Amino acid sequence: MNRIKEVLEQKGIKQTWLAEKLGKSYNMVNAYAQNRQQPRLETLMEIAEILDIDVKELIISNKPEQESK
Repeated sequence: MNRIKEVLEQKGIKQTWLAEKLGKSYNMVNAYAQNRQQPRLETLMEIAEILDIDVKELIISNKPEQESK
């Protein structure tokens, strides 16, 4: 699962803009944003670079957060 949609909303960026920057179709970017399809790692890294964020901010962890003692 990814957080592409949430990050785009936080930054006020449209999916069409991201699609243009990535050189991908709007439908493909929309599939990523809706979590219908997951981007390849290379694409995820490119999205993070375009959005100027750490790639980890685009990923939803599969492990629950551990409480610090």
